[in-house]
Amino acid sequence: MNLALDPITLALVQNRLDHISLQMGWVMTRTARSPIFSQSHDFSCYITDSRGILLSQADGLPMHTGGGGFAVRAILRDFKDEIAPEDVFLLSDPYTAGGNHLPDWVIARPVFVRDKLVAFACNRAHQVDIGGGAAGTYNSAATEIFHEGIRLPVLKLIEGGRTREDLWRLLLINTRMPEALDGDVRAMIGSTRIGTERIAALVEEVGVDHAVEFFEAVLDYADRRFRASLSRLPTGSWRAEEVVDHDCFQPIDSRIAVTLTVSQSGLLVDFEGTSPQMRGFKNSSIANSTSAVFVALASFFEADLPKNEGTFRSVEIRLPEGTLVNARPPAPMTMNTNFVGCDMIHAVWKALGQVQPERASAGWSKGINTITAGLYPSGDRYVMYNWAGASGGGAVEGRDGFNLIGGPNTLGGIRLPNLETYEQLFPVRFHRQELRCDSAGPGRFRGGTGSEYEVEVFTTADYSYRNEGIGAPTGFGIEGGKAGASGELTLSLTDGRTIQATKYGVERLGPATYHALTTGGGGYGDPRTRDPSRVLRDVRDGVVSVAAAEREYAVAIASDGRSIDEAKTLHLRRA
Repeated sequence: MNLALDPITLALVQNRLDHISLQMGWVMTRTARSPIFSQSHDFSCYITDSRGILLSQADGLPMHTGGGGFAVRAILRDFKDEIAPEDVFLLSDPYTAGGNHLPDWVIARPVFVRDKLVAFACNRAHQVDIGGGAAGTYNSAATEIFHEGIRLPVLKLIEGGRTREDLWRLLLINTRMPEALDGDVRAMIGSTRIGTERIAALVEEVGVDHAVEFFEAVLDYADRRFRASLSRLPTGSWRAEEVVDHDCFQPIDSRIAVTLTVSQSGLLVDFEGTSPQMRGFKNSSIANSTSAVFVALASFFEADLPKNEGTFRSVEIRLPEGTLVNARPPAPMTMNTNFVGCDMIHAVWKALGQVQPERASAGWSKGINTITAGLYPSGDRYVMYNWAGASGGGAVEGRDGFNLIGGPNTLGGIRLPNLETYEQLFPVRFHRQELRCDSAGPGRFRGGTGSEYEVEVFTTADYSYRNEGIGAPTGFGIEGGKAGASGELTLSLTDGRTIQATKYGVERLGPATYHALTTGGGGYGDPRTRDPSRVLRDVRDGVVSVAAAEREYAVAIASDGRSIDEAKTLHLRRA
């Protein structure tokens, strides 16, 4: 082995790249104007090599970054030899520019060292508003992509260090929130400048002539690690499905179907049998579907697997055109990073769980994620994402599901905002945010709890419903575990009316109190085999009621509410 490419040096190079991604994220968090970034981290910084192959995605949301290479490869395709130092590119379109959906804008900055292109520093961030039919980017009435906001092909936003002011003005007149977007895009640009400087310093250290060799070795190592994981699986094929029951307008009977085939050469992930694309905005792009598969695979196997594109060299993904996982234009797509993205992850997990049931995960429940948008008394506009009403994750063998973690597409990357900060930023008052009792799916390891979330909104506002968790339970149980609770959203208006929110839609209402009961994750294993001391702890924490402890777990709580009635519990469990 070349001394320069020993395992320790390779680990240091990968760790340096990951740390640079994180540094870019810190810059973005501290300089962005919108709380969707500064509070909730709905952005992701990543690094590719000069070919657009993902080297590091340590910062942010895996759904953003897993397919991040598509964006850079679109830049290389469209600009070829017209990429120069101090250029900065901008894109978003899922059909033409390697985007996942329109609100996620990518700022990509090429890294040159001694006149040689060596890498790209990138930031993909969900803008607070990009025009379209509803404030806050999620227009659930959309039936084609033109209803969803401005489409950005690959654009050179900064050329040779000079900002294209005409293009900048075009961006600002296509948003309801120009001041926020102006500050946020500048923060994205600043974060990639920091990334570019740090990557260039690393390349200088290892030698510009050897940087490609180092980057390729990092990818090769990731490839070997994932192939080793696959080698522990038997050869064969496994099929699974996830139901898609609503197209944003009415109930439907659709599904995500996947077949995993393990062979000596690698893994085939084939979505043949998936339903045709839908009328509503839950259709997926190639980049987004690729991210979903990578999220599912990376989270199922060993936790220390490298998280770069080399990991998945041995994976072939087939996405039938015209289906939910690879829609034809002009199908709308804005909801796809959530649904059908999470549905794809669940389907892959279900198939893998047939091969390695000891690693299987119960269902992560679908959320109640309505956006509230209105006007301040000054006349300025606000957009508030109700992230704090998050849903619960599914349980696995040996561990309860995570409480209030959100969907598997982020794996906990979206942060719950500080409600006191929100009260300073928006015309609202929060009454409640707490773990929802009896929402977690019962099991030997219970699901994660949802939340009970209540906020008073003082102004007339538009409510963009994204309430996939309303209706049938979505956090399914496995291995004898039970499903988590479904969700509901009630809006109580000051005029005395009460509105039961629907799954999807856009509705303007007067001042109201927003009360959400969000969904719980599924349980793993027979709940009557759960350690009684864990049940007692949940009762004392207010996560499980005394009645549910007896009904679901066969654990009787003593009259003091602080101990177990051992004799009655023994009787219940024998029965």
